Amino acid sequence: MKFTLQHKDPSSQARAGELQTDHGVVKTPIFMPVGTAATVKGIFHRDVRDEARAQIILANTYHLYLRPGMDILERAGGVHRFSTWDGPMLTDSGGFQVFSLAKLRHITEEGVTFNSHLDGHRIFMGPEQSMQIQANLGSTIAMAFDECVENPATYEYAKNSCARTARWLLRCKDEMNRLKHEEKAVNPDQLLFGINQGCTFADLRVEHMKQIAEYDLDGYAIGGLAVGEPVDKMYEMIELVNGILPKDKPRYLMGVGTPVNILEGIERGVDMFDCVMPTRNGRNGMLFTKDGIMNMRNKKWEMDFSPIEADGASYVDTMYSKAYLRHLFHAQELLAMQIASIHNLAFYLWLAGEARKHIIAGDFATWKPMMVKRVSTRL
Repeated sequence: MKFTLQHKDPSSQARAGELQTDHGVVKTPIFMPVGTAATVKGIFHRDVRDEARAQIILANTYHLYLRPGMDILERAGGVHRFSTWDGPMLTDSGGFQVFSLAKLRHITEEGVTFNSHLDGHRIFMGPEQSMQIQANLGSTIAMAFDECVENPATYEYAKNSCARTARWLLRCKDEMNRLKHEEKAVNPDQLLFGINQGCTFADLRVEHMKQIAEYDLDGYAIGGLAVGEPVDKMYEMIELVNGILPKDKPRYLMGVGTPVNILEGIERGVDMFDCVMPTRNGRNGMLFTKDGIMNMRNKKWEMDFSPIEADGASYVDTMYSKAYLRHLFHAQELLAMQIASIHNLAFYLWLAGEARKHIIAGDFATWKPMMVKRVSTRL
């Protein structure tokens, strides 16, 4: 891996960089479409790559471990071969799903015992197990196993959780090194990113980030945000952590968020983002555009035969009209969800790309407030 910081905005912390990986180059800032089960829901890889122009996608360790299971994925030769996605891919550690989906979980120093959300059977996952699963997946970037603390949490619990997550991170690093040394990893060049936690307690965020920055990992993520805290508090935590993060490593804000969230994150120095919002909200009729947000179920589009977005980033924007897309949603046609998902992903990738252009041009600080106003307008 090589991460090159190419440009920095003179009036903010916004950065433009390039991450070279064994599966290809990622130009940052970048948005990563979520492909939980090794697919971006309802969209061909061709459209994700060529229309949305995604450079990297995300898949999930927890979900792939449960279904189709490690035996199938090992026989397939890893997640890239299994899914036929040939570009970079990041796999989440499974930690977030263990804490958000599983019931009757029990946390110890060794890891977490929990019930599968599919059939209830008992599972144990710890740092070593997460690394072993991700080694079998062979993703480009593996995320360290961490505890995602429920919001709100007490200060004492959050403090103890941060300490445990730091200890788990060292175990993740050791296990990944062991698997590579013993040639048990599908991808011998797999990267490891650590995750900063600490809820919305500023001192915990800072202390935890300082500690894990010393582990010299390939990249660092900010986790445990966008879980119900006020948006201003989220931005405060991002700014605090980015002030400590190594400047020569990629920075990833997990699970965030709206177009405005992404612009605010970029301004504060974030390089990588992921979120289900463009596809999930798209399947429910919400479209994000350069000029604001459209609810395609609204009657106002019933007789509007203009393109979905005349200067949009994807072919669907000029091929179909607003009236037609509204009709598809009301007729409950699957094509409606596909069109909306392609459009939204293309817009998110366009937005990240435009931010990069303006960082390089040196006028991000003047472009960003104008875009925040535009993209947050309700049409």
